[in-house]
Amino acid sequence: MMSSLNADPAELQKFSDLAHRWWDPASEFKPLHEINPLRLGWINSKAELSGRTVLDVGCGGGILAESMAALGARVTGIDLSEKALSVARLHLFESGWKVDYRLIGAEAFADEQAGTFDVVTCMEMLEHVPNPASTIAACARLAKPGGHVFFSTLNRNLKSYLFAVIGAEYVLKLLPAGTHEYAKFIKPSELTRHCRNAGLDTRELIGLSYNPLTKVYSLDTDTGVNYLLHTQRPE
Repeated sequence: MMSSLNADPAELQKFSDLAHRWWDPASEFKPLHEINPLRLGWINSKAELSGRTVLDVGCGGGILAESMAALGARVTGIDLSEKALSVARLHLFESGWKVDYRLIGAEAFADEQAGTFDVVTCMEMLEHVPNPASTIAACARLAKPGGHVFFSTLNRNLKSYLFAVIGAEYVLKLLPAGTHEYAKFIKPSELTRHCRNAGLDTRELIGLSYNPLTKVYSLDTDTGVNYLLHTQRPE
């Protein structure tokens, strides 16, 4: 039953309806394509991906999962959108990379594969689930002792509302209207608390900014809107 999963059926439907456009770099997923080299490079700089067992939680159509596989990681991607996973699997025929995609939630997968992965990524997902703390705890369980866990999400404040909702969705049209629900945004203090409660140690908090004039994304110290968090499970 969907109600027993840590998932919002409306959110799943939203992304399922757009799934066929996931790999179109000019589509609604253009921002994901543009930020992927940044987040991939940052993840790889903190936990070298080559030869590692990696899990991408909420992998969607596989943009990050494939790029991690291209760096030599053994990648598993999990998601609850069948359509997104179908698109992800289909794209493997085009790219030639190898990713094991599974239709399963993080909590159920943690029951099955606890302590399995060197690296766990959960990017642009926490703001779309009813209980982010549950997802974070599952990610922590899935990591090996000493494993690295990465998150990215949106801060909750006036600036993020203006930039991520009004600016990105209605003014600049970077994202479809209704992509984000402001009340579900997560402050860094909340995310780090959830991580601490899940037994994860915070290693680095970094911001992801967009310059509307140059149309360029960059990693910096401004965590006011988008941000990424590197955590580690103790040995």
